[in-house]
Amino acid sequence: MITGFFAAIFTLFYIKLSFDIIGLRHKNQVSLGDGGHPELERAIRAHGNFMEYTPLLLILLFALEFQGGQVIWLYITGGTYLAGRVLHSIALNKTKLKMRVIGMALSFLSLLALSIINLYCYFV
Repeated sequence: MITGFFAAIFTLFYIKLSFDIIGLRHKNQVSLGDGGHPELERAIRAHGNFMEYTPLLLILLFALEFQGGQVIWLYITGGTYLAGRVLHSIALNKTKLKMRVIGMALSFLSLLALSIINLYCYFV
């Protein structure tokens, strides 16, 4: 199942983002919130932003796979989303606005494509 593959990859990335926060909390001795540390605030937002969008993408991936959608679209949209999330995370930590915009654009493009393809499969 392709959705399971992407769910596993996304989970590993989620764990990486979590460990980034844990490391910064330990380094800055902050147990709750960001303690006024911009680097920790950015890591928390990268983690939170990932969790805000990823469930929708996985639901749409599963729906398309369940409907018998073309496998290529599952790989293209899942891979594009992953690339977007990685770019977004790097950009937040390096404060690179242009890279962050590209990362979000790839994420939204994946969600939009999956929404349209799922609607097409539903009506056809």
